[in-house]
Amino acid sequence: MKLRLEWTYILPKHKQTFFMKSDWMTVQQAILLNEDLEKTGRLQSIEFLDEHDSSWMKKELLVFLKQFETEPHNVTGYIDGGFDAKTGLAGIGMAIYFEQHHKKWRARMNDSLELIEDNNEAEYAALYRFVQHCEELGIHHQTIQVYSDSMIVVNQASGEWPCYEEHYLTWLNRTEELATKLGLKIDYELIERTQNKEADQLATQALQGTKIESKQETK
Repeated sequence: MKLRLEWTYILPKHKQTFFMKSDWMTVQQAILLNEDLEKTGRLQSIEFLDEHDSSWMKKELLVFLKQFETEPHNVTGYIDGGFDAKTGLAGIGMAIYFEQHHKKWRARMNDSLELIEDNNEAEYAALYRFVQHCEELGIHHQTIQVYSDSMIVVNQASGEWPCYEEHYLTWLNRTEELATKLGLKIDYELIERTQNKEADQLATQALQGTKIESKQETK
C-alpha cells in the first residue's frame, strides 16, 4: 500500500498555518515522516490517504504493519489466456510471486473455461481469476504488479484505451470491483510473449486437460 500525507503546519515566528502535501510513499516512510513532524511541536493536523483516497489513522497503520509481517506482500503476477476456436474452449494460466513470513513464494494455477468468445476474452478471464486467487491467498490493501503479453488487456485495464466490447467490459468491471473490495491497486505492464512463458505454458496445459494448482517456497 502507498500513502500520501496532507498536513497543516504552523511556522514558529509568525504563527502562520500552511497546508502541505507529500509524494506517494510506503507505510513505513509515512509513519517516520509523521513522527519527525510531531517532534517539531508545530504539527497542527495530519491525514494519511491511500491510493483509493481512504483515510487512515496512525494506530491503524501500526496494526496494518504488524499484520503485514505475516501476510503476503511484494506481489507480482504473470497471466495469460488461450482460446481454441475449434473446441470453443479457453485456457487460462497465472503465476503469482510474493513474500510472506520472511520467505519467498510462488503460486501457480490454471483452468479451462467454456462460453468464451475469443482469445482476448480469455486474457480478461485470466486477469479476473488472478485477482480471485489473490483474494484466496489473503492479498489485500497494497499495490501489485501484473505482467501480460496482451496489448488489449494491459491498455484497456490501465485506462490507456477505452473498452467498448461488452464481453470484455463485463470481465473488466468484475475485476475492478473485486480489486476495489480488496483494496488492491494494480499496475499493468506489457511484456513480450517470450517473457511470459510460465503463464503461457499453464494456459496451454489447461487446454490440454492438465489442471495445476500449487504453492511452493522459492529462493
